[in-house]
Amino acid sequence: MADDPSKKRLGRGLAALIGEIDQPANGPETPAGVRADRRVPIEHVARNPHNPRRAFEKSELEELAASIRKHGIVQPVLVRPVDNGRFEIIAGERRWRAAQMAGLIDIPVLVRDVDDRTALEIAIVENVQRSDLNPVDEALGYEQLIAQYSYTQNDLGEVIGKSRSHVANSLRLLKLPHEVREMVSIGSLSAGHARALVSTPDPFRLARKIVAEGLSVREAEKLAQDAVGNSTPDSPKPQAAAAPAKDADTLALERNLTDLLGLKVQVNHKGQGGQLKVDYKSLDQLETLCRLLGADL
Repeated sequence: MADDPSKKRLGRGLAALIGEIDQPANGPETPAGVRADRRVPIEHVARNPHNPRRAFEKSELEELAASIRKHGIVQPVLVRPVDNGRFEIIAGERRWRAAQMAGLIDIPVLVRDVDDRTALEIAIVENVQRSDLNPVDEALGYEQLIAQYSYTQNDLGEVIGKSRSHVANSLRLLKLPHEVREMVSIGSLSAGHARALVSTPDPFRLARKIVAEGLSVREAEKLAQDAVGNSTPDSPKPQAAAAPAKDADTLALERNLTDLLGLKVQVNHKGQGGQLKVDYKSLDQLETLCRLLGADL
């Protein structure tokens, strides 16, 4: 299968745009910041409905608004033109919101005419590079690129400058129920704790236990393993001996391989040998696996 060159464009074009906006976004910014293309009325700028960042802390916005009142906005907001002299934000919604709170009537902008996909890429990369996205919003942004533009996890890793396993780990969070994802979004539960709960029968109950008892990630993983082991329904035991439960090392190996490949991996020992099983759901996933193994599809 031929690679889509449009998905490889971070190297220069997208990276150059990110370089223009990769400046500090808090406090009194340096006068030597990026020069704006122009200033536009703040009411002529609208948020991007596809911005992956959905959570904005009110206290942080208020602090930034206070700084803007004192120092102004030195770092321009990155926008793209829409209809009738209006603009849509690509990156910098936080500054735009704070500028509204500060009472500014116009703001400095950098205008770039880019398509929907590039705008989404920039928004994700800028937020990820600055660690502005919470883990759930980050995962939702990746999911959006996969659903709308047929990205593979490998493509996303190249676009955002992260490993493919980082993308796979992020996407695993979306398998959790809403209540657990909300705990991750507000920071009461770390992404590492949450990932340990993905395969458990009652992730929300375990998440509350982890938070209440202040468990470490390793302790959360042990808690999750115990929960999975105890989740089999009550029924008469079969006459034949059940297959021995996998030990903690084997389960940890399966998780590590699953994270590394972004595909479900099972390891089954049989004496001195055994079986390694990798599940894939699409030809794109098979192609990615073949590339990792150095084989041609």
